[in-house]
Amino acid sequence: MRSLLRDLTGRTDRVLTGQIITQLGAAATGVWLATASAAGELDPATARARMAEVEHEGDEARAALVGQMRRSLTSPIDREDLFRFSRAIDDVLDAVRDFVRELHLFAAPPDPSYAGPLRALAAGIEQLTEAARLLPGRPRAAAEAARGAKKPGVRVAYQLALAEVLAAPLTPDTIKVTLLLTRLDAAGTSLAAAVDTLADGVIKRYQ
Repeated sequence: MRSLLRDLTGRTDRVLTGQIITQLGAAATGVWLATASAAGELDPATARARMAEVEHEGDEARAALVGQMRRSLTSPIDREDLFRFSRAIDDVLDAVRDFVRELHLFAAPPDPSYAGPLRALAAGIEQLTEAARLLPGRPRAAAEAARGAKKPGVRVAYQLALAEVLAAPLTPDTIKVTLLLTRLDAAGTSLAAAVDTLADGVIKRYQ
């Protein structure tokens, strides 16, 4: 009966959305660690260790979301779409984790090439977080806000950065920078997938 009352009053939707927002918060922290490490402001080993903690926080939020969905009768969008939305956010965090890990493993020096994609990624996550906050009470506004998360253009920032790297004289670090940039592009692809999943889920539920 208590579960039914929570579902009917919309509390469950807010709980589920809160867990998504926690996941997005972990992704945002991961991008901050990546940015600080790539700029030489944070030791790569320290960033990698902290990243492991952040990844655990994101995994816990995702596990809590899945558990809550099993106990709930309702969700802000269809369960399958909500699960896919959460998984795409998890993929963003995984790609950023790989960037931080490989920055350390490759002993890659700080490089300005990472700045553009990382700024775009941070802006996209911030916009998607705002969309998630709107989801329980204003789902159509949430879908519209989510589309704005693509506007910072992680893919374009990646392409511009890669073009500059490849246009410069080759050095022993060129391959390292190129490989690390692909991790940021992968994070952007997963962010775009999260946006599309949220928008599609709202259309399916509320059209």
